[in-house]
Amino acid sequence: MKFSHVPILLACLMLLAGGCKKEKQPQGTILAQVGDDKLYEESFKSVFSEEEWASMDSETRKKYIQDWVNLTLLAQESQKMGLNSSLEVKQKLDFATKKVKANALIADRMADLEISENELFAYYRIHRGEFDAKALEYNVQRVYVEDQHKAQQLLTELETGADFDLMVRHNSQELLRDKLGYMGFVSPGTQDSLFWNQARELEAGEFAMFAADGGWYIIRQLGSRESDKDLMFDDLRSQIRTRILAERQQTIYEDLLKEIKSKHTDVYYY
Repeated sequence: MKFSHVPILLACLMLLAGGCKKEKQPQGTILAQVGDDKLYEESFKSVFSEEEWASMDSETRKKYIQDWVNLTLLAQESQKMGLNSSLEVKQKLDFATKKVKANALIADRMADLEISENELFAYYRIHRGEFDAKALEYNVQRVYVEDQHKAQQLLTELETGADFDLMVRHNSQELLRDKLGYMGFVSPGTQDSLFWNQARELEAGEFAMFAADGGWYIIRQLGSRESDKDLMFDDLRSQIRTRILAERQQTIYEDLLKEIKSKHTDVYYY
């Protein structure tokens, strides 16, 4: 699984373990320690959603813990050299802390946000002209493995330059391996719509990893062409949801600022 908020996640771990000011850490199981800095399991879990934590395998957790160790080692060395006392570093730490706190507040307000089917369809009817009328078909190549950790390893290798054809030939656990995983062009509203939905989020040459059919697929988007099929509501459902969420988030952000500013009379500009 790939986490979209990895930079924020690592910033949270650094703030918990060795950030600007030392706050009292929760007691419990220690996952890692570098000098006096300790990473507690409770702190570690707190920067993931329940869904992310439940779906994360042990190897992925170990990777994030190792990231924390590496960052802590670098941060401690920076402090020994006196770099932490520079104005630039202090300002960046202060900004990072505020950003994490602000994102937490927005996420808290959005936690109970639900979008009904009626809302999705109403948005589609109002904004239909803003979506592409014709569907695009995407040329897709894939590799399939049953183990999530194995899939994550393969994805990492691909992202660092490994050959996709060889990856399929030596690792794929499905019959399409004989064709080096080439699916051809996939379309919406067909048995390949799952792959179409994933491929449409990618640029040509990019990869995606997702769970399906009792295992994990890694796909590569190889290009696109216009289809003679019109896009329908079901084809646009995920795109509509993403747009609504983005608009709601912006509204929540603006409403929060108005609400908070109304309570403060001590904001000055110079």
